[in-house]
Amino acid sequence: PIKIDRSPRFQTIVFFWHCLSGPGSQAAPSLKSNSLFVFCDTFGSSKMPSTLDLCEKLYGTRDVYALFEVDKKAKESEIKKAYYKLSLKVHPDRVKEEDKQEATEKFKVLSKIHSVLSDAPKRALYDEKGIIDDDDEESLGANWLAMWQQFFKPITTEDISNFEKEYTGSELERNDIRKAYLGGKGCLNHMLNSVPFMNCEDEPRIAVIVKEMIAAGEVPEYKIFTEEPKAKRDRRHKKYAKEAREAAAIKEKLEKKENEKRQSASGATSLEQQIALRQADRQAGFASLLDKLAQKYGDGDDDEEAFDLEQYVAKKKSKAKGTPQGKKKQQGATGGKGVKEGRVSKKSL
Repeated sequence: PIKIDRSPRFQTIVFFWHCLSGPGSQAAPSLKSNSLFVFCDTFGSSKMPSTLDLCEKLYGTRDVYALFEVDKKAKESEIKKAYYKLSLKVHPDRVKEEDKQEATEKFKVLSKIHSVLSDAPKRALYDEKGIIDDDDEESLGANWLAMWQQFFKPITTEDISNFEKEYTGSELERNDIRKAYLGGKGCLNHMLNSVPFMNCEDEPRIAVIVKEMIAAGEVPEYKIFTEEPKAKRDRRHKKYAKEAREAAAIKEKLEKKENEKRQSASGATSLEQQIALRQADRQAGFASLLDKLAQKYGDGDDDEEAFDLEQYVAKKKSKAKGTPQGKKKQQGATGGKGVKEGRVSKKSL
């Protein structure tokens, strides 16, 4: 007899299997009969209770935010503070000997939940699907988070653009047009809101498709579509033109904000580069100053030759004697000497 696991883990596995082996899936031929049980045996064996099961058993709730007494949008600092307060209450070193085993289990659960809420991708997985990855990431096929991301990758603008190219003109779009035409009884406003990627520029192309359906008897003719008043069409075009401008403004604002985040992230590197450039400039300036001093006071000898201080002082004195101030000092010194000796020199007269 096969024991069926009713845990959320098993339900997720069954969901994966339905996604892979559902109608129209290319994986359907290879995932039938015993394949489900092989898949479940590989990924779904639940030998130990999950973190959420233990959380419910030990704390009476599966809501980790309620356990931490924080809001779902709480910051990491708030979660860390709540974890610290709770861990002080259940830490094994702070309880009696007979309560240590239960306290240890409680502390393990708290630590696991804190690690999940501190990891952005794991926290997003819990917020969206209520799943906590309990498995060891190093074991084969055991990383549920990676597995989930493999099946449900984040949707990018490029993915949307590629899907739009495949969707436009496809049989799927034609069916959606027919349903929207019948649902709105020919109202183009309703069709614009119902058919993916449809806008006012597509109206002539959509009109051709609908008229072909009318001619083939697939849908009835609605006068509101084939004979739409010009005033109604103009109001619709004006409305969608306004919405397009608003969307462009929002897109520009979001792109600007994203660019600011990228610049802020690289700000530290830019600052380091500026500091390095300033240091290089100062070093270059200092080297230039040394070169100028060498040209001014050097004798054209080897740069590594020792500086002759006596020669430098003698050179400065000889220059000073050639100046008017130097001559006056010399004359004053000579005159003073003549008076002191009792003789007056002719030169001093």
